[in-house]
Amino acid sequence: MPLAALLPQFSSTWLAVWFWATLVICLVWLRRHIDLLLAGRDRDLAFESERLTDAASAPLPRLSMLVAGKDEEANIGRCVEGLLRQDYPNLQVIAIDDRSGDRTGEIIDRIALHDARFTALHVSELTPGWFGKNNAMRLGVEHADGELLCFTDADCTFDSPRLLTAAVRLMLRDNVDFLSVLPLLEAGSFWERVVQPVAGGIMVVWFPPQRVNNPRSACAYANGAFMLMSRRTYDALGGHEPVKATLNEDMHLARLTKRAGLRLRVIRSGGMYRVRMYTGFRQIWRGWSRIFFGCFGTFPKLLGSVLMLTIFSLSPWLSLFIAGGAWLAGSAHLGPIAAMAAAAVTAQQSVLWRFYTLSGVGSAWALSYPVGAVVCLGMTLSAITRLGGSSTNWRGTTYEGGAHRERGSVVGS
Repeated sequence: MPLAALLPQFSSTWLAVWFWATLVICLVWLRRHIDLLLAGRDRDLAFESERLTDAASAPLPRLSMLVAGKDEEANIGRCVEGLLRQDYPNLQVIAIDDRSGDRTGEIIDRIALHDARFTALHVSELTPGWFGKNNAMRLGVEHADGELLCFTDADCTFDSPRLLTAAVRLMLRDNVDFLSVLPLLEAGSFWERVVQPVAGGIMVVWFPPQRVNNPRSACAYANGAFMLMSRRTYDALGGHEPVKATLNEDMHLARLTKRAGLRLRVIRSGGMYRVRMYTGFRQIWRGWSRIFFGCFGTFPKLLGSVLMLTIFSLSPWLSLFIAGGAWLAGSAHLGPIAAMAAAAVTAQQSVLWRFYTLSGVGSAWALSYPVGAVVCLGMTLSAITRLGGSSTNWRGTTYEGGAHRERGSVVGS
C-alpha cells in the first residue's frame, strides 16, 4: 500500500497545514525529552561528590560575600545567618541596607554586634545615574577585603553549610572566571506554582546552560542570586560601573564576561540553597516582566518569546479544543487534526511532568501549564511596552525604560 494512502486527506490546504504544523509541534516537544536527558547527564551542570572533596586540603583564598537588601526585614536575617553558618574558613560577609523603610538596617546592625566576620553598611541616598542594587553592591565592594567576591540576594536561604566551599573549590579546580550557582526556585503560593516554572522554562530555552558553559558560544547567562568571581575578574569587567543603570545586572555582567574572553560557568546548586523570588500575583507579574525585559531587551527576542508561547505552548490546547469540539459535534473531517492535537498535548505534558518534578514544584502542576503560559504571554507583552520608554517601579524607585535610564526620584524615601 502506498504511503500516501495511509496519510489523512483534507478538503482544503489550510486544514492540511493545520495538521502538519501540529505534528511538528508534537515532535518538537518529544525532542525536549532528549534535552532533559542530556542536561541530567552533564557533569558541568551539577555539583558532584568528587568535586566537593578534590584538593580538600588546599588553602582557600579570602572570600567576601555581599548581599544588598531594600525593605527585606522578612528575609535578611535568615540570609545572613545562613551565610555565617558556612564552613568556609576565610570568610567576610557584608550586608548593605539600601535605603530601607523597614527594620532591615536594624537587623543587620544587631547581627554585626555578635560576629566579627560580618559588616553592616547603609545607603542613605541613591547616587545619581545608578540603580539601587548596583549602587549598594559597589559600596560593598569598596569595603570588601577578599581576593574572591560573591554577590547574592537577600531572599536566598542557604540550607547547606558547604555551598561556598564547594563553589570556590570547583571554581579553582576548573579555572572558572565567573561562576553562577543556580538556586532551587521555591514556590509556595498558587500563582508561584503556576507561573514560575513556565517563566523559568522560557529562560532555559533562550539561555541553555550547555551553550552558556561553552566558551565558543556567545550565549551568556548568570543568576544574581549567586555570582562568584575573583576581584581581578571583577576589575577586568569594570566592576559595576558598566552595568550601573541596568535592572538585570547579572545578565549584563555575564555578557561582558563572554565578550572579554573570560570563562563563564553556570551550575545547579543541587538543593544547597533556594530562593523565593515573589509571593503574590502582582509581584510575580512585575518581577518577571522586568526580568524578561532586562534579559531579552530587544523587540526580536521578545517577539520570539511571544511566538514561542503562542505556537508551542498554547496552540496544541487551542487545536484540541476547536478541532476536538467540532469533531464531537459531527465534523468528521477534523478528526485527524483533533487526534494530532491530542498527541501534541500528551507529548507536551509528558515533558512537563519531568520538568516540573525537577523544578521541585510537583508533576501534577504541569496541568496548569496553559494558564501559566497565558500569564507569561501577558508579561512578555508588558515587557515589549517598555521598549518605548515605559517606566518601571522597582523596590520603591522609578526607572524610565525599565533598564536604561533613571527617572531620578526616589519614591517613598
